[in-house]
Amino acid sequence: MRFLESARAVLLGVAASAVVASAADALPFRYYDPSARAFVTIDPQQPRQWAIDPQYQAQVVSFPTAEAPGTVVIDTQSKFLYYVLKDQLAIRYGVGVGKEGFGWSGTVRVGAKQEWPSWTPPAEMIKRRPELVEYAGGMPGGPDNPLGARALYLFDGGRDTMFRIHGTNEPWSIGQNVSSGCIRMLNEHVTELHRMVRIGAKVIVM
Repeated sequence: MRFLESARAVLLGVAASAVVASAADALPFRYYDPSARAFVTIDPQQPRQWAIDPQYQAQVVSFPTAEAPGTVVIDTQSKFLYYVLKDQLAIRYGVGVGKEGFGWSGTVRVGAKQEWPSWTPPAEMIKRRPELVEYAGGMPGGPDNPLGARALYLFDGGRDTMFRIHGTNEPWSIGQNVSSGCIRMLNEHVTELHRMVRIGAKVIVM
């Protein structure tokens, strides 16, 4: 009973962060529309053209595992990320998987965490999209940044693998295979995960 109360408290924390996000949504914001290849301004008072499938919202689920609480398990095929709790339970989040993350699996550790991370497009992306050359030295963190509100940097030993768990300014991409990036989450979800996960936590990518 005590643990179920704790699990409910965790979900209440997720809900609270969503309320904060909803308050932020009261202001106009921009996102990158890959079909138009341009940033688009959204008026939150108008109906949006996308919706998140309910299965990709944060929820406590049964998750039989021998892994310790605090472990992160990512199922790239099903597009779910699990944060392991006690008593064979986990918090499940929906994710989007870019080509850099889709073909990779293994066990790593969280080597660093960052709020509103900067982003540097790789050279091959700049070659495909020359307009990104202005960010060759890095795009500052913020709502327009593809890495979203938070990023967890995955390390193998002391080496940065260059794989990331991060937020997104393309929330409709959750549950999808996307053109670029690693493991992306809704900004309110990655903010919650960033708060809970400790440096050194095990991350298993399946």
